[in-house]
Amino acid sequence: METSTAADTTKTVEGQRFFATLSEIATPLALKLYRMRIELPVGVPTLPCLDHEAMLHEGIAPHAAAYVQEPAGDLHEIVYIPDKRRIDVETVSTVGENSPEARERFVAALHRAFPDHRIRVVRASWMRGDRRVASACRAQVTLRDVLTGPDLDRTKVAVDRLQTISSLMEKESRVASWGARTVMTPLIALIGFLTYQIIGSLGDEFGVWINPVRYAIIGLVGGFFMYYGLKAVHLTEMANRVWKRSAEYGLILSERRRLLKR
Repeated sequence: METSTAADTTKTVEGQRFFATLSEIATPLALKLYRMRIELPVGVPTLPCLDHEAMLHEGIAPHAAAYVQEPAGDLHEIVYIPDKRRIDVETVSTVGENSPEARERFVAALHRAFPDHRIRVVRASWMRGDRRVASACRAQVTLRDVLTGPDLDRTKVAVDRLQTISSLMEKESRVASWGARTVMTPLIALIGFLTYQIIGSLGDEFGVWINPVRYAIIGLVGGFFMYYGLKAVHLTEMANRVWKRSAEYGLILSERRRLLKR
């Protein structure tokens, strides 16, 4: 227990030092923590890292993520992982909030400020639908409004609207998933039966190719339904990410309100 406490204390000290240095090149606007304790100056909202707190396994290294703003006004998200001495620059959450030139300038500044850390730029993934998630969020509310917007009530309404849309997205994905689970198995069985019957009645025309043709048809049908099922799972995952983004925005706004009342 003492060893664990000492390790936590070390991470806290390293985190404080890291963000003190980071503040020299960019201003922290919000802090997200996963299994770490860091105290930033008064006025900076602090919340749990929802992306990883929602996972039940313990294989994720403790880290601290932060939304920061450069003097020029560009927004960035960084993730500091002390155990790996690595800094990730996340680009998905800040789509539309900085330019490629600003990102390159920020990464170069990080290299100068933290020469003993590995800097990694995490780009949007087409496979995970990162840009679709970012577009769905920005259509309702921008990250800049959440972090620095003066009208908290108006921004809260936009965040609530985004959360409602994310719930509807999840329901739509569940309909697709339900269809894949209930329809796929009996339909494949029916198509397989009809294929064997129909192709079998044309055996003289196909000759030795009859079995390959049967397998090809069933394989294509099975591949289509597998794609349909994976797409349903993908839609559910994207809907969950939109919901988590709306929940994160709501927590940031709540923290901003609390800090303003001090």
